[in-house]
Amino acid sequence: MMTNILKKENVQHFLNTEKLSVFQITIFSLCFLVALFDGFDTAVIGYIAPSLITEWGIEKADLAPVLSAALLGLAFGAVCFGPVADKVGRKKVLILSVAIFAAGSYASALASSLGWLELFRFITGIGLGAAMPNAVTLLSEYCPEKKRFFLVNTMFCGFPLGAAIGGFVSAWMIPELGWRSVLWLGAIAPTLLLIVMLFLLPESVRYLVFRNQESTQIKTILSKISPRANDISSFYLEETQPEVGNGKNGVSVVLSKHYALGSIALWLTYFMGLVIFYGVMNWMPLLFKEANMPAGLGTIVTGLFALGGLGAIANGWLMDRYNKHKLIISFWLLTAISVALIGLVVGLHVTVLVTVIILSGLVMNTAQSSMPAYAASFYPTSGRTTGVSWMLGLGRFGGIAGSFLVAYLISKDISLQRIFFILAIPALLSAVALMIKVKFYKVKDQVVVPKAFVIKSY
Repeated sequence: MMTNILKKENVQHFLNTEKLSVFQITIFSLCFLVALFDGFDTAVIGYIAPSLITEWGIEKADLAPVLSAALLGLAFGAVCFGPVADKVGRKKVLILSVAIFAAGSYASALASSLGWLELFRFITGIGLGAAMPNAVTLLSEYCPEKKRFFLVNTMFCGFPLGAAIGGFVSAWMIPELGWRSVLWLGAIAPTLLLIVMLFLLPESVRYLVFRNQESTQIKTILSKISPRANDISSFYLEETQPEVGNGKNGVSVVLSKHYALGSIALWLTYFMGLVIFYGVMNWMPLLFKEANMPAGLGTIVTGLFALGGLGAIANGWLMDRYNKHKLIISFWLLTAISVALIGLVVGLHVTVLVTVIILSGLVMNTAQSSMPAYAASFYPTSGRTTGVSWMLGLGRFGGIAGSFLVAYLISKDISLQRIFFILAIPALLSAVALMIKVKFYKVKDQVVVPKAFVIKSY
């Protein structure tokens, strides 16, 4: 007599074999909007700075603490909330983080002094720093493997797009409605998103399987992708990365003997990328003045340099099909060449200079914007959010270092040509760090992880 055999399935295999659903597109859209509003709120202080100087009668130097407060908050939020998300879930921390940066923006709009604004921008930064890593992780854990880098990179590009949109919106709103109106917008929009997320955003299904949650809850979520989920008795999680540590603490995974070298390589790479980005962006006006470029054109070129991160969409498509390691290392090497090339063309025709700047922005921001998805693919489920969060959080200090580095070089009367030569060095260090990581883990994976293995099932 035949007996029915209960069918079990690897949850990632389920995601890989089903067509991309409306449910998954909804998750992508929500995470994209998180990134968009994150970028808007991160950049908004720069857009309102001239109005603060005029209205409050302060000097430019007085804004330094306010400008750095959000960066410090970003680092704090990313480093602290990443491990929390690996313990309690991605959805809870993502919703909390959006609530924090919305509340911080509300409070900032009411600030009556620099001291209060500095405090509220720090609080805003905490939410911003916690939001992006969780959005990256949650989305990546719902993606089919063949489309993961494309979808995650596209989502992450919401950040530079939000920063750019903030500039256009601020240019209209500030003269008409005042600088506080931009902060109100930066609070109201994520608040509306927060309400939608409460009803439509699910917890990561990979996280639920890893935590041995009830099969009914998991099947209910997966049935929104395909009704076939109802015909499966249970799901299990299969990792291609080794599971280390106590399995419950993301920090123990990221700092474990196996992952420590790779973690350091990712931190160094992201740190160096922001050294270049903030070093170039904060001091680009000086370059424009040196080249006698019109002020309006300078603003446009600066924005185009930042929007170069949209190239990560195409790179995501390539990373899904070709060797992701070689691709991202190649972009860092191209960054080194193109940034150094800016120094070589300073003083030449403006068209040549603008072309090289846009090219360098394209390759540099493509490499940098591809790093979160690249990091998410390195860590197992138990430490993925911590890994991505710490890379983004610790990397933020690279932005501070980049600004101070260029300021120091200028104070020593270093020529602009040599400054850009020096700014090319961090890109080379990023490429070398990733080369070491690839060589080390190519050997380790052959020994430690010869094949995928089941780490959780019920």
